[in-house]
Parts: sequence; structure tokens; C-alpha cells
Amino acid sequence: MMKKISLLIVLFVTSILSFGQQKYQFTQYMFDKLAFNPGFAGTKNAICVSGILRQQWVGFRDTEGNKVAPETFNIAASSPLKFLHGGIGLILNNEKIGFFNDVELALAYSYHYDLGGGTLGMGIQLNFLNKSLDFSKLKPIQENDPILTDKGDESDMIIDFGFGAYYHVPGKYYIGLASVPITQPSAQGTAFKVKRSFNLMAGYEYTIPSHPQFEINPSIMIQSEGGTMQYNISALLLYNKKFWGGVNYRLEDAIGIILGMTYKNFKIGYSYDVVISAIKQGGGGGTHEVMFGYCFSLEFDKGVRKYKNTRFL
Repeated sequence: MMKKISLLIVLFVTSILSFGQQKYQFTQYMFDKLAFNPGFAGTKNAICVSGILRQQWVGFRDTEGNKVAPETFNIAASSPLKFLHGGIGLILNNEKIGFFNDVELALAYSYHYDLGGGTLGMGIQLNFLNKSLDFSKLKPIQENDPILTDKGDESDMIIDFGFGAYYHVPGKYYIGLASVPITQPSAQGTAFKVKRSFNLMAGYEYTIPSHPQFEINPSIMIQSEGGTMQYNISALLLYNKKFWGGVNYRLEDAIGIILGMTYKNFKIGYSYDVVISAIKQGGGGGTHEVMFGYCFSLEFDKGVRKYKNTRFL
């Protein structure tokens, strides 16, 4: 089984060497897998909701003083559906980059297979993306540019599809491959073309034998959509599965510090990225990210309980 998975990784990485920058990025990606892979939908035996709020490069502005740093909010919900032999998911994402404002709604379905002690989810995703651009904020190099003159807000609705495979062995490891979107639709009003985005994610859960209350969770995320690739390499140290801390390294971009805790069925996490790329020289500060999550189990005790009372004998 591991040989087959390793071969899939090699083939996947080889196939995307010529692609680059991803759709969007999160430092705490390991807590929001549905945002990147529809195959994850419903693979937990619970109804789960997760969300991430990211403020990137705080203080970064253009020459006119406009805030142009990326701001992203993502919320995802999923649930298993036994009668469909899988699970469903819902993703809502809002991202602002420069003078673009994207609102995306995605519906996902994943068909589940029991395989080698784990669950393999094969997922499809339907995306609705509303992309808008405020042309009035753009400063043309050439006066009376026909593309920019007399334009205000322009928006387009784009519909596309995604595909993903996600395999998880509880308490051991997970691996996922996805392409979202599959095709590359174009938008007329905003003169924008949506690029095909690929991602590979994998993680491992290791309990320290001499100190079983501690667990180490290394993980990796590789994203690409044309030009260059982006690598996220992370490691978390968990204590009693209630508290965690760790680091994330995004190649040639940032080093992130991650902290979080679980209270009952709630999760909350925070990360701060220290920028190490050239964007720092342009006034870009650090990046703040807040994560939350909530799950409730679908397992119920359906046994009939009977009590005897001598009063009714």
C-alpha cells in the first residue's frame, strides 16, 4: 500500500513541476483540509465546521496609500452521509487581494472506500466564483487607456469543477491529492483567467513511546498553479491532544509560529508569520491567522434501557 502511495506522490509532483502560485494559502492548513481537497468531505465520523481568518502582510500599501495586502476568510463544513456511501461538504471563501474581491461557494461530495485499515475519499467539487475588480482604483501608465477608462466595479460569475483524493489511517497518517479547479475558465468583465490549481498534502501522527502524552505531527503542503511551486513544511507538538505548538516554513516566504488548544469539542488556533521574502522591504509586515473548529459526533447509543421498580411489581 505504501509503495502505491509513494508512486502516486512521485507521479503527481512530476506532473506539476511546470506550474506555480496557488489559489490561496493558510499557515494552519492542517486544520482546514476541506478547503483544499473535496475528497476530505465526511471522512470524520462527525459533523465538523472549521474556519480560518488570515490578514497577510499587515501594513502593506500601494503608492496611493490603499490597502492591497491579501485578506482571506474561509469557512468549511462537512458531514458523512451513510446512505450516499460517503460525505458532503460546503465551503465559503472570501478573499481580497489588491482591488480584486473574490467570493466563492463550493459544494463537495466524496465517495468513501475502506482500504488498508483506513478510508479513501474520492471527491468532486462544484465551484461558484464571483470575481470583482474596482477599475477606478487602477492607475494606467498610458492616459486614456481604453481598457481602464470609464470603468468602475466589474464582476463575473465563474462556474468550475474540482477533483480530489484523500486517504486517512486514523492515528497514523493522511495523504491527499487535488486539482481545484480542473478547467481554466476566463472572465470577460474583469479580464481574468482562473488557473488550474494543484495541491498535495500529507501528514503523520507519531506518539513518543516514553512520553505517550506527547505527540508529534509533521505535515507538508505543496501548492501550484503555473510558474513556480510553493512548499509548506510544518511540525506540531501536541500535549494530551489538548494543547499544541509548532512551526511552519514556507519556502523563501515566511516562518510561522503556531499555537492552539482544544476545549471539549472546540478548537482554536493562532499563527503569526514572520516575512522573510522581499515583500518585507516594500512595507509588508507579519501575517496574522486565527483558526476555529467544532465537531460533534454522530454516534448515538440506541440501546433500549429498562428499569425495574418494586413499586410496579
